[in-house]
Amino acid sequence: MYRTVLAEGQHEDLVRLLNRDLLIDQWPVLRTLVPRHLREVWERSFPELAAAGSAAV
Repeated sequence: MYRTVLAEGQHEDLVRLLNRDLLIDQWPVLRTLVPRHLREVWERSFPELAAAGSAAV
């Protein structure tokens, strides 16, 4: 569900459906499931995701 919301969700979907801590925790896996451009946008907007993704590598 998170992959779909990240890729296709509207602002209100993101606010209502995503949990910050769960997103950060699951980001190392989720980042491999979304297109590169989408991953880059999210990681640029939320540096904690970039840190979580690089920590898992």
